[in-house]
Amino acid sequence: MDNFKQQAAERAVDFIESGMVVGLGVGSTAIFAVRRLAQLIGEGKLQNILGVPCSIQTGEAAARLGLPLTTLDEHLVVNLTIDGADEVDEHFNLIKGGGGALLREKIVAQASQREIIVVDENKCSSVLGTKWAVPIEVLPFGWRAQKLFLESLGARVTLREKDGLTYHTDQGNIILDSNFGPIANPAELARQLDQRAGIVEHGLFIGLATDLIVAGPGGIRHLKP
Repeated sequence: MDNFKQQAAERAVDFIESGMVVGLGVGSTAIFAVRRLAQLIGEGKLQNILGVPCSIQTGEAAARLGLPLTTLDEHLVVNLTIDGADEVDEHFNLIKGGGGALLREKIVAQASQREIIVVDENKCSSVLGTKWAVPIEVLPFGWRAQKLFLESLGARVTLREKDGLTYHTDQGNIILDSNFGPIANPAELARQLDQRAGIVEHGLFIGLATDLIVAGPGGIRHLKP
């Protein structure tokens, strides 16, 4: 499957043109795109590229590869972002945040003129929530109140941990992985979450993906909404 992911990620890089500001996504699929982009820059096939990393980890990886970086403060509009997803439905709605960078990923996605999502075919489902819980980034202050709120919406909630300790995002927040089961109306759930104080961001990405590149044994498919 890693081979399929690499092929799909490199296909997404084909859409990058010299002079672009490019959003650099997070996760095992997105890193293939970062490596390919750095390779093309090194070979002189792409020039004047600037990358906007969606996480500290991605930024460090890109810097090691010699990829020129910038920030959203310096470039308010991103021409194209390549990122992965944990689950995607037939309407191109996404669940993201498995890597813990959902807040920065959504900020960059909303600033992007084009958001290309690269996944293996196992990430596709007819209804969001069938395969993946929704990561929800909350302030550490009063987080148990947010857990209670999410449970009132029908979720089974787990505080994310890493190496036996509470996981903290790049912004110092925590993540409540919230399993709602199949989500009949992702947009409505997103609206409810948006209105709750203490919830910094959630992993429902509604109407942001402009392209979907799916990798699988049958080859690479490029889909548009």
